Amino acid sequence: MPVVIVHMLAGRSAGAKKLLIKEVTAAVASTLAAAPESVRVIIQEMAGEHYGIAGLPVEEYRARKAGDKNKPGKRHAGK
Repeated sequence: MPVVIVHMLAGRSAGAKKLLIKEVTAAVASTLAAAPESVRVIIQEMAGEHYGIAGLPVEEYRARKAGDKNKPGKRHAGK
């Protein structure tokens, strides 16, 4: 019995989670040649303050990344 645990930030709609469960189940069943009825999907939601990226709370990290996009600076080749 395959069990998939999805950790994600809270805030997505019930419809989005329902679709996630459907799509993950289909992918696991297909990949492992398992009956869809045997696949379990567990969604564990967490508040943003319980999640960090690059040493920062996720909201602060996102704010800094958004700020970096608005700053003038070196452009990458090809852009």
